[in-house]
Amino acid sequence: MRTLRNKFFNPTVKHRHMTFVATLTKWVLWGSIVGAIVGSTSALLINFNDFLTESREANPILLFFLPIGGIVIGYIYMYYGKGSRKGNDLVLEHIHHGQGEILLRMGPIVFLCTFITHLFGGSTGREGAAIQMGASISEAVNRLFKIDKIDRRILIISGVSGGFGSAFGTPIAGTIFGMEAIVIGKTKYEALIPCFVASFMGHYAATAWGIHHDHFIIKTVPDINTMNLIKIMGLSIVFSFISVLYSQLRHEIKTISDTYLKNLMTRAFVGGVVIIALTYLIGSRDYLGRGLPMVKRAFEGQVPTFAFLAKIIFTAITMGTGFRGGEVIPLFFMGATLGNTLAPVVGFPPSFLAAIGMVAVFCGAANTPISAFLLSMEMFEGKGITYFFMACLISFIFSGHHGIYAAQKIYEPKSRMLNLPAGKTITSIEENKKVQE
Repeated sequence: MRTLRNKFFNPTVKHRHMTFVATLTKWVLWGSIVGAIVGSTSALLINFNDFLTESREANPILLFFLPIGGIVIGYIYMYYGKGSRKGNDLVLEHIHHGQGEILLRMGPIVFLCTFITHLFGGSTGREGAAIQMGASISEAVNRLFKIDKIDRRILIISGVSGGFGSAFGTPIAGTIFGMEAIVIGKTKYEALIPCFVASFMGHYAATAWGIHHDHFIIKTVPDINTMNLIKIMGLSIVFSFISVLYSQLRHEIKTISDTYLKNLMTRAFVGGVVIIALTYLIGSRDYLGRGLPMVKRAFEGQVPTFAFLAKIIFTAITMGTGFRGGEVIPLFFMGATLGNTLAPVVGFPPSFLAAIGMVAVFCGAANTPISAFLLSMEMFEGKGITYFFMACLISFIFSGHHGIYAAQKIYEPKSRMLNLPAGKTITSIEENKKVQE
């Protein structure tokens, strides 16, 4: 009895327990504050996006103002945005080594510029804005509580989780996304508690504001057998190539813009003109905005054969020339429409392969296999768990060291045969390739 008393009431042990409780309480408190604010701003963003989409569809002439909107966005980032024009990459750089100050104005600026992009027809989503607003809000909390450097980075990661979880109504995936998207090959579990709290609090805050996220239903899941597993393996490789195609095209357009269109206003103006020209060349407005109606069609019926390719081009031009928004919903569009197109070829139900495509393309582009798998579980109620796990695994491996987040650092290469130096980013790898060529 005395031994037990000494063990549990020893001053050193007692101090350790008190420190643990204090630390846990601290992260729950800060995560709750960040999550509640991020969830509320995400709700505002989602409601605005829905309103802007309806306004644009009711007034087709608004598309012709896209180049003017681009000039406004370029002006804002040239004179008020400073380093925040790097967007999500600035957030990653700050988490990695404290480089790049996260300005409090980053959140309001990306919100306004996403507003302009969606109103006039830019082909983007919303998660980019939600993540940047989450980081900006985390920075505000950091300054308010005068948080130290290490905890500051952890809280910014939790802001990313809160933004993702509230933007898609997937708090479990959001929890892991913030920890997984920072570095390829390493998940930052030291941020688990604040990420968990911020993601769930963000989701419930958005729900409390009346947000109802889109639901996609898998009507039939094929039986698990050897042939079907082989088909999914092959198709997942195809989906991974689509993620690479989009990522590379988007980065290449940005590189060309940086070289020949250094003025941000001119760059976005040209991008807007090209989007208008492509819209009339194709003869469809299905590729403007987020494109959620087309994603729903991919689950319920037929879509144009090359819809995925059109969305790749529209979104790469929109994002590569300086417009703002997110890329996850466009990635969903690409994967779902390609899955729908390939379904009759391989003998799979369209809704099933559309779902596989959605998740696999997102996984390959974001380099977040665990988050993508959890996303599929939340979005599709656990249906086809084996197929989704395989699709995420293969897409992650075959997408190589490419992705939509150029500042993503590589801790462990996807293959040891590549022999990459530790600490390289996706950008630095691409630059080395060009030098070698």
